Amino acid sequence: MTNQPHTRLDARYSDEKATARPWSEALALLTSAELFWISTVRPDGRPHVTPLPAVWSSGALHFCTGPEERKARNLAENPWVVLTTGTNTWDRGYDLVVEGEAVRVTQEDRLRELAAAWEAKYGSFWRFEVRNGCFHHGAGHAFVFSVAPSTVFGFGKGEPFSQTRWRFSRED
Repeated sequence: MTNQPHTRLDARYSDEKATARPWSEALALLTSAELFWISTVRPDGRPHVTPLPAVWSSGALHFCTGPEERKARNLAENPWVVLTTGTNTWDRGYDLVVEGEAVRVTQEDRLRELAAAWEAKYGSFWRFEVRNGCFHHGAGHAFVFSVAPSTVFGFGKGEPFSQTRWRFSRED
């Protein structure tokens, strides 16, 4: 994503001393985070949340999942997702919430780039072969999805507590 998001501190949920964090800081955290939690919606409306690794590349978060896994089946019905990452503490660290639409990636050249990014970030266990528009690992295969953020929320924990919003579109 080449355009810079609209950045705003939400004073309702921030200490008086807080300032909006720059997008560059959030981007560094998204790039380095090892674990994300993905939230999807089942066809009957119930939520589904599960942890997974993800890589930031070309302005989007990318994740993979087997075609028969619950999240893939949910995405076939409703492509909107939330990906979260951060710390499990209330008074220190920084949490990020990424909202966007999951779009399947099937172009072989792009998949090879993403496979290299996965291995560079997570090591040789995450080495994928690319064929037929999927990642292949062992006997299984996985769909790859890209989530270009529409909105990202950042939650600073500790002094000062803060909430920053980066908006990439007109949706709230």
